[in-house]
Amino acid sequence: MTTQGFVASHAEGATFERGLRSFYEYRDLGIKNATSGRVDAHIIRAAAGKEFSSQPHLHKTEFQLVYVLKGWIEFEYEGQGVVRLEAGSCVHQPPNIRHRELGHSPDIEMLEVVLPAGFPTEEVPSVQG
Repeated sequence: MTTQGFVASHAEGATFERGLRSFYEYRDLGIKNATSGRVDAHIIRAAAGKEFSSQPHLHKTEFQLVYVLKGWIEFEYEGQGVVRLEAGSCVHQPPNIRHRELGHSPDIEMLEVVLPAGFPTEEVPSVQG
């Protein structure tokens, strides 16, 4: 039996920090350290008082899933058009899919699971290649 990599994360006392996007705050769930960087998982929420801005981009990932816990968010995806996600909605973003956020509610909270941790993000000229 092994307990290497076991982690439990609780909402009580959790801290959020700035991350990839300045208009969001991120709560690390400890998965990155537990998996030696193979997987990352975090809760993302809107940062109060920060202006939203989003450029078309893609992520160099192997897997990316976003599950909306609270509020709503809209994306434009390459080959898919506009997709609105609301509480209870889930999206799998395939590797290298071009996309951009169009907007979100002030109370947005999302769970994101991505492989690998520390993936690069690349800005692109447009969503539609």
